[in-house]
Amino acid sequence: MTCLFSPAFSHALVASVPAGDPFLWLEKRKAPRALRWARSETRKTLQILQSDWRYERFRQDALAITNAQDDIPKVSLGRRGLDNFTRDKKHVRGVWRRTTLDSYRTKEPQWETILDVDALAAKEKKNWVFNGDTRCLQPEERLCLVKLFDGGREAAFVREFDQDMKAFVKTGFNLPEGKQDFDWVDRDTILVARDWGKGTMTRAGHPFVLKEVKRSQPLAQAREVFRGERTDYRVEPFVLRDNEGAVHATGAVRYTSCDEREYILLGPKGPIKLRLPKRAEIGGITAGRLLVKLDNDLDEDWAPFGGAGFRAGSIISYDLAEWKRDPLHARPSLVFQPGPRQELRGFHISKSLLILTVLDNLQGKAFTYRYDRGAWRVTSIALPENADVSLSTASNASDRVVFTVSNYLKPTSLWYFDAETEHLESLKVARESFNASQHVVEQFEATSRDGTRIPYFLVRPRNARLDGSLPTLLYGYGGFGLPELPSYDGVMGRLWLEQGNAYVVAHLRGGGGLGRHWHEAAQGASKQRTWEDAIAVAEDLIRRKVTSPGRLGVFGASQGGLLVGTALTQRPDLFNAAIAQVPLFDMLRFTKLTLGALWRGEYGDPAIPDQREWIQRYSPYQKLVPGRTYPAPFILSATNDDIVHPAHGRKAAARLRALGQPYFYYEDFNGGHGPATPIESARQDALIYIYAHRRLVDGG
Repeated sequence: MTCLFSPAFSHALVASVPAGDPFLWLEKRKAPRALRWARSETRKTLQILQSDWRYERFRQDALAITNAQDDIPKVSLGRRGLDNFTRDKKHVRGVWRRTTLDSYRTKEPQWETILDVDALAAKEKKNWVFNGDTRCLQPEERLCLVKLFDGGREAAFVREFDQDMKAFVKTGFNLPEGKQDFDWVDRDTILVARDWGKGTMTRAGHPFVLKEVKRSQPLAQAREVFRGERTDYRVEPFVLRDNEGAVHATGAVRYTSCDEREYILLGPKGPIKLRLPKRAEIGGITAGRLLVKLDNDLDEDWAPFGGAGFRAGSIISYDLAEWKRDPLHARPSLVFQPGPRQELRGFHISKSLLILTVLDNLQGKAFTYRYDRGAWRVTSIALPENADVSLSTASNASDRVVFTVSNYLKPTSLWYFDAETEHLESLKVARESFNASQHVVEQFEATSRDGTRIPYFLVRPRNARLDGSLPTLLYGYGGFGLPELPSYDGVMGRLWLEQGNAYVVAHLRGGGGLGRHWHEAAQGASKQRTWEDAIAVAEDLIRRKVTSPGRLGVFGASQGGLLVGTALTQRPDLFNAAIAQVPLFDMLRFTKLTLGALWRGEYGDPAIPDQREWIQRYSPYQKLVPGRTYPAPFILSATNDDIVHPAHGRKAAARLRALGQPYFYYEDFNGGHGPATPIESARQDALIYIYAHRRLVDGG
C-alpha cells in the first residue's frame, strides 16, 4: 500500500475551529500573507504527487494530447463551397479559405485562399485580428461585411469584402472602429447598431441606437430608425430573409436584459413591437412559414390568444402571408414540443426544411421537419447513439447539413447529411487519444431521496468484474441549467480509462438537458436535491457492485466543486477521494466574493435570514467539523480566478488543517477559472489523476 501523505501533512488535532471565521485573511487574494500560505501548501502537494513514479509520464501524455491540433478543419456550408477559418504556424493571424465537398472528403483537402490575414496585416502595417466573423449578402454571397479587430481590443472595424475579387471594396462600406453589429438590407443599404457618440451606449457598454446607412454615405448623415433605452443590454439589427434572399421585414432586436429580447418591425406607419415572449427567437422562413423558437428557459407556457399555451423549448410557426398582413394578430401553430425528458438542443432552417437536434433522455438525436400540405412531416436521422449531437453547419441554399457528434469513447466526428437524397456519411473523425476498445458506455438511473429517477452514464471496462473492486470517478455539476453532455476527453481517457478504470457522469437536478423543470427542481431552497441526487448515484454504483466506498471518488469543478464539498461533508463514508477544482465552498460569503452576487437566483441570498438558513444547512465550509473523518480531498484553486474566488478553496484547506484532517491543496498562481497554458493544464491533469490513482487504485 502506497502512503499518500508525508509527515508534512500531519497536524495536531484541535478540539474545534475557533468561533467566527479565523481564515478571512485568506480572502485577500494577493496579500503577502495569503500568498505565502498558498505557496507553502502548494509546495507540499507537489512534493508528494510529483514524486510518484507515474507523474512524469502522465504529464507528458497530457501535454501531448492538449497540444495536439484538432485535425478536423471545421467548415461552413455556403453557396460557393465549404469555408474554413484556421490558424497555424504559417498563418498565425489566420486564413479564410475554401474547398469543395469532394476535396474535403479526402485526407488532405485542397484549399483556396480567400483572405490571408497575416498578409493583410503586413501590407497595411496593422495588428489585425480576424475571427471569421462575416455577414455576406444573400443570395450571391459575393459581398461580405468583415469584422477586423486592432489587436485585442473589443471594438472592431467593419469593411466590405468582394469574394470574387478577393479584395476589399475601395468604395465599399467602411465603418470606423467601435462596438457594432450590422446586417445587409440590399446591395446599397445596411442597418448598423454602433457607438454613434455620446449617449448612444447602454450601461452594459453596448449600442442601443440603430441607423440605416447607404453606400458612400457619410456616417453623420445616416438615418436613425430605432432607439432603445440606456438601461437595455443592447440593440441589434433585424433583417428577415427567405432562402432566395428576398427581404420580408426589417427592424431591431432590443435586448432588455442579457437573455430577454423584443422584436420591433420598421413599418410604414412606425415601429411595431411583435407579440412574442421575451425569451423567444425568430429563426427564419421555410415553405412559406415563419418559424419561432421559444427558449428552453421560458418562465411559463405562452398563450398569446388564451387557451392552451406553448411550452418552453417549443418551435412554433406562422403562415408568412398572414403574418405580413397583420403581425400582431396572426395565429401561430405548433411544430415541435419537447416531451417530459426532452430538451431542444439546436435548430436551423435550410432551403426547404427545419432541422432540429434534441436531447432525448440525454441521448442526442436529429430530425428534419418538412412542411407539406398543411402539416409537418418528421424524419429521424440515423446518427450514432450515446452521443452529443449538435448542428455544425447547414446551408440555406440546399438541404445539406453537417452534424458534430461526440461521445465518451469515440473522438469527435463530422457527419454529412443530404436530406434530398437521404444520404448520410461520416466526413471526418478526429485522431484518437487513447485506446477505448476495451470499454463500453451504459446508461442507468438511480433513485434519489424523493423518488426522482436520476440518469447517469457509466464508462467501464467491458470485462470488468462487478464485485465492487472497480476504481471509479463520479463526475457531476448540477447547476445553472447547464447539461453535462457526452464528450470525448482524451486526457481523462489516457490517464484514467486506459488504465482499466471507470468514469461516471451524473445528470443532477439543477443542471440541464432534461427540460426546464430539471433546473428549477434544485434551486434556492431546493438546492439540497442536487447533493441528494449525487449521493443517490454513488449509492446506486455501490448497490450494482460496480465499485465500493474505498474505490469511489467524486470529482467536479466550480459549481461541481461545491457538489464535491457537499458530498465530502454529507456522506464522507461513500468516498475515498474528492477532487474539487476552483470550487465554491463558503456559501455564507459567496455573494461577497467575485461574481457571487450574480448567483443569488441559483442559491439564494445569505443576507436574507430565511435564505441564509437553507444555505447554511449545506454550506461545506461550515460543515467541516471535528469528530468526522473526511476522504483526504484534493482542492485546486487559482489566484487570478475572477469567477470563483480562490478563498473558497484556501479556506477549506485551512479549516481541514485546523481540524487535523489530511488534504491536498494546489493553487495556480497564473491562471484563472481554467489553466492559462497547455503546460499548466497538463500539470494539473497529471496531479489530479496521480491523486486518483493513489487513493482509488493503490488504496492510499
